Amino acid sequence: MAALGWLTPRRRSATARSVLAGEAAAEAARKTSAEDESALLTGAPDAPEEPAFPVAGDDRAAAFFDLDNTVMQGAAIFHFGRGLYKRKFFERRELTRFAWQQAWFRLAGVEDPEHMQDARDSALSIVKGHRVSELMSIGEEIYDEYMADRIWPGTRALAQAHLDAGQRVWLVTAAPVETATIIARRLGLTGALGTVAESVDGVYTGRLVGEPLHGPAKAEAVRALAAAEGLDLERCAAYSDSHNDIPMLSLVGHPYAINPDTKLRKHARALDWRLRDYRTGRKAAKVGIPAAAGVGALAGGTAAALALHRRRR
Repeated sequence: MAALGWLTPRRRSATARSVLAGEAAAEAARKTSAEDESALLTGAPDAPEEPAFPVAGDDRAAAFFDLDNTVMQGAAIFHFGRGLYKRKFFERRELTRFAWQQAWFRLAGVEDPEHMQDARDSALSIVKGHRVSELMSIGEEIYDEYMADRIWPGTRALAQAHLDAGQRVWLVTAAPVETATIIARRLGLTGALGTVAESVDGVYTGRLVGEPLHGPAKAEAVRALAAAEGLDLERCAAYSDSHNDIPMLSLVGHPYAINPDTKLRKHARALDWRLRDYRTGRKAAKVGIPAAAGVGALAGGTAAALALHRRRR
């Protein structure tokens, strides 16, 4: 932590939490990688042309995909919340609150720390005391009910291009690591980095490990995983819809803006990053396509709230 000495105590604490969240996510991802890394995705309709990148056979390259509005339409945690509500985990007023938070972000396009903290606290209280195995089993059912039909075929094809080139592909999301791992496995990806929640003896304590895997914490997770896996980040790719993921996108040599929000689109244009926009059926090799503001960062609030991870202690 000596390198953080120049920061104020508050900034130093926030940075330390980001590092802790990133390292915890990387550790969890390596333990929960999809069992069959070579599984192929077939039959994805409306797939775009494969990009010139990736380079086949480059085992020091990998791809990192944000989840919400990049791989999946909408926020995974909201769909997960719907499934928990259906199973009587909480009452209608709490589901309404989650829905309002998603609508609020769509309109505001920014995050209110107090707003996010309230979301985390309320949803962590929902899973507190439940067993990890119970939520994992429910998560499999919820994927089939609410998520499977919301995968963007175009983004799925991009991920498949990396797999076909012999590269590893990871989801990187503020959603619970268990939820993210289920989605990664169903899509045939290598694994997932997600928000890590604490459990003791297989039961959730209602606390997070570090902070939500959001913004700078995502970059820390990718950096930690790359170091552990022997990856060269300059040869890696990252994909996201949100300006909150600029730290992660900036880490790699091949950043892509997918269904970008306004701020990310402007940033990508300035740096000549590549863009794909699947919301309107249009396809572009370069940035510059106007797009409606995306949801992007909501997961940093409600996703962390339902963060699930079996933490050995």
